[in-house]
Amino acid sequence: MILLAELFISFFLVAFVSFGGASAVIPELFRIAVIEHAWMDARTFTELFAIAQAAPGPNVLIVTLIGQHVDGWQGAFWATLGMCLPMSLLVGLLFKHWDKLQHWRGRAAIQLGVAPMAVGLVLASGALIARSAEPGLLGLLLLVLTIAVNLKTKLHPLWLILLGGVLGLTGLL
Repeated sequence: MILLAELFISFFLVAFVSFGGASAVIPELFRIAVIEHAWMDARTFTELFAIAQAAPGPNVLIVTLIGQHVDGWQGAFWATLGMCLPMSLLVGLLFKHWDKLQHWRGRAAIQLGVAPMAVGLVLASGALIARSAEPGLLGLLLLVLTIAVNLKTKLHPLWLILLGGVLGLTGLL
């Protein structure tokens, strides 16, 4: 019961800074799961992150997978509830009144301030996952290639995922 409460409370608190979704707070999720509670090692965290990203659905799936790893279906439930409940309530209340604040100067300031913060959090998440994966030289080249292709072409990301999977299957990564 204590473990389930730790899962719920840990993710409940993280939810309040999850602007940009769960991907934006990957460094904090890593700190909680790997460093603070030692529920898993860095490699396992990275693998769960990869599974969550490959699966269809919301990015918050990483929290469900962490909870499942820690304590089965009950862990998955309480971790997910902890992550989803606070922002669902806050956003529900906020949007109920957001239109009424359309002429308030602070509304535009909030929107302008949250956007760069969310981008920074997502970039920090990417850097953390890249370090945790210990990609080696070929993996780093694939990382750079993926960034370049995504920024310069309209190639669907699934082709890059397929390339990474093939390289992994061949043992090159």
